[in-house]
Amino acid sequence: QVQLVESGGGLVQAGGSLRLSCAASTSIFIFGAMGWYRQAPGKQRELVARITSEGRTNYADSVKGRFTISGDIAKNAVYLQMNSLKPEDTAVYYCTAERGTIVVWGQGTLVTVSS
Repeated sequence: QVQLVESGGGLVQAGGSLRLSCAASTSIFIFGAMGWYRQAPGKQRELVARITSEGRTNYADSVKGRFTISGDIAKNAVYLQMNSLKPEDTAVYYCTAERGTIVVWGQGTLVTVSS
């Protein structure tokens, strides 16, 4: 059973930065893609960023130019660097890993951006 464990969330002021980490219990080489989703209170879960095994990335329009997703195969980890944070970025952030039609989810890490 693959497990994903997120870390790096916390409280930050608007304009600040955070780096989220997602550690996988197995080699991330086996996944076709990994990503980050978020869910704000009262809102639907949404895709934030995604990276494929070929290194292709895509981002939600709301985070383009501010967030960067990256992976480290040697460390079995995926990261989300978040800069110029805004209060509307406040949410629980979830790491995902895709293998075929199977999607594995982490437990989430809370990011709170104060104004």
